[in-house]
Amino acid sequence: MREFLPLGGIRERREVTVVEGPNVAETALIAYGAKPLPPTDEQRRLRVLLVDCQDLIHWGFKMLLAAEPWVERFVAAHNATQALELARRYHPHVAVIDMQLGGESGADLCEQLRESVPGTRVLLMSAMDRVSAHSVKAVGASGFVPKGWGARDIAGAARMVGLGMTIFAPESEQPPNLLTEREREVLEMVAGGATNREIADRLFLSPHTVKDHTSALYRKMKARNRAEAILRAQRLGLLA
Repeated sequence: MREFLPLGGIRERREVTVVEGPNVAETALIAYGAKPLPPTDEQRRLRVLLVDCQDLIHWGFKMLLAAEPWVERFVAAHNATQALELARRYHPHVAVIDMQLGGESGADLCEQLRESVPGTRVLLMSAMDRVSAHSVKAVGASGFVPKGWGARDIAGAARMVGLGMTIFAPESEQPPNLLTEREREVLEMVAGGATNREIADRLFLSPHTVKDHTSALYRKMKARNRAEAILRAQRLGLLA
């Protein structure tokens, strides 16, 4: 767990979909040079919490945000316990949370954070999951961006969320689907309570092939069993 003092001015030009928020169009640019913020928002300084299990990500954001005039304070946590402790202490305006936190779920942390510190808005990010707006909203987050955008663009999105906007990266820029089409079919049947033998019969596959598919989707979703796989799939919007 690290705490960093503020660091200076983003000039991003990446497009996002703005679902709601004051003084913004349906689609806007995170480009404050091209689309100035209202004077009150331009002057507003924000406290930012980053939750990611990688030290390299912590230091990347530290180096970027330490010079930003809109950042009042930057703090970073490796896990849910540290994140909740820092959130209760500093009451950040926005928390940027990786959906994969080692053995923990960023979606679960989002719910805990929103319950513990309701004033903190959450921006979720991921390097490997394509996430629906519905599933993001279901856990109380105010937006989602792919981790592949890099620190500068994610920081710009975090600023927008901290100012009260709800944003999502265009689907074309989100990470590729986590599961193959066949794995999704198997997952849906697993969620419906079907056994491997029943899945094999319905899909005209061998039980061994079905077992390979279930093992692959468990591994990709970091699930130890059917119950965990179904819960995680629901949180990611992979199941209706």
